[in-house]
Amino acid sequence: MCLLADSKTKNTGLIAGLVSAGIFVILAITTWLGYHQYLKRKSISSKDTEIPLEDMDNEFQNGAGPRRFRYSELSRATRRFSDEEKLGEGGFGAVYRGLLHDQGLQVAIKRVSKTSSQGRREYIAEVTIIGRLRHRNLVQLVGWCHKADELLLVYELMTNDSLDVHLYNSEKILTWAIRHKIILNIGAALMYLHQEWDQCVVHRDIKPSNVMLDSSFNAKLGDFGLARLVDHSRDAHTTAVIAGTRGYMDPMYAVTRRASTETDVYSFGVVLLEVACGRRPVIQEEDEARAVLVDWVWQLYGRGNLLDAADARIDGEFDAREVERVMVVGLWCVHPDYGCRPSIRQAMSVLQLEAPLPGLPPDMPVAIYVPPGGGHGSSYTSLNASDDTGGLSSASDRSAKSHSFAVAGTRSENDITNLMNQATGTTEHVQLRNYTS
Repeated sequence: MCLLADSKTKNTGLIAGLVSAGIFVILAITTWLGYHQYLKRKSISSKDTEIPLEDMDNEFQNGAGPRRFRYSELSRATRRFSDEEKLGEGGFGAVYRGLLHDQGLQVAIKRVSKTSSQGRREYIAEVTIIGRLRHRNLVQLVGWCHKADELLLVYELMTNDSLDVHLYNSEKILTWAIRHKIILNIGAALMYLHQEWDQCVVHRDIKPSNVMLDSSFNAKLGDFGLARLVDHSRDAHTTAVIAGTRGYMDPMYAVTRRASTETDVYSFGVVLLEVACGRRPVIQEEDEARAVLVDWVWQLYGRGNLLDAADARIDGEFDAREVERVMVVGLWCVHPDYGCRPSIRQAMSVLQLEAPLPGLPPDMPVAIYVPPGGGHGSSYTSLNASDDTGGLSSASDRSAKSHSFAVAGTRSENDITNLMNQATGTTEHVQLRNYTS
């Protein structure tokens, strides 16, 4: 009996030992695989964000473009970054007015915040992208400086600050003539970025606070910290980490995670409506129908009262045809189905009176995202203008975009937001900038 009991005890111990060993091996393998995946993701992220600063220096050392400054030069130019020289501050850091004594040149110097988690990446993007661009409607990068943990960007000084400042100035109202010129300037900048430069540049953060004005109120697009380069093609896009500013960011971008020329066009459309209406994209209103700018303007368009949305402070002193075109193109650009949006060239053709207005639905449609392989593109095709008149591209062009959307009736932006939340399930990795940053 004792021998039998001993045998059972040994067998039980052996089984327990084997089970414990098996669990340990499984845990070890799982841990190793998890760590391996972590290293792989970290490596991919590193390749995307950690461009050696030395390579950035070498890129421009033989060119006639922006140059590297010594930290001492910029410190002296800003009187040691005195608060008296500070022009503004945002999530990225502070901007100071500076005087380059050797050139007698006034500049704006951005001092990237040391606490900014994306500071290094945005700094490198600014230098490597905007440093190579040359256009009258882009803020010119004069140079840069990095020393230890200091990252500094030097720009031409725009003496009239940003469009955002003037658009909401209660004392001096921007005339319609100036607003219209600014709109065409922004469009010209986007045309260059999307279609005219060697590579397609997706800006990803088009908004009034990133539109700077010179002494003659000529507009120049700036802040390329979120910009990405993509190859010229019909479906050119970048799948970088989601970034942008609430109110200006295409709602479906949060679902598809694809920044493209179409998402830039959406932001441009919001800016068009904002400039024409003198209202921010989202405001606190007792009347919920007026809270979201895009929804409100589309409602007025459907009722045939579009010009009622024009900024009342202009007091009717505007060219009605121009205002109508700006608003209709704005709605066209923010069409929920990005396959129905115009290219920047098409939008500009209408704004410049070179093409007829597009036909838009009276009620704002909504595009519902269908995962790749699960749908057949957009079922909404009521826009009927042709490509060469500045209208919607042909059916073959639309299908070539390979967009995965289906339009179903009309919904409010809250409904779209709910759809986005259901589709993404999380907002942990969404980088959003505030309206005023």
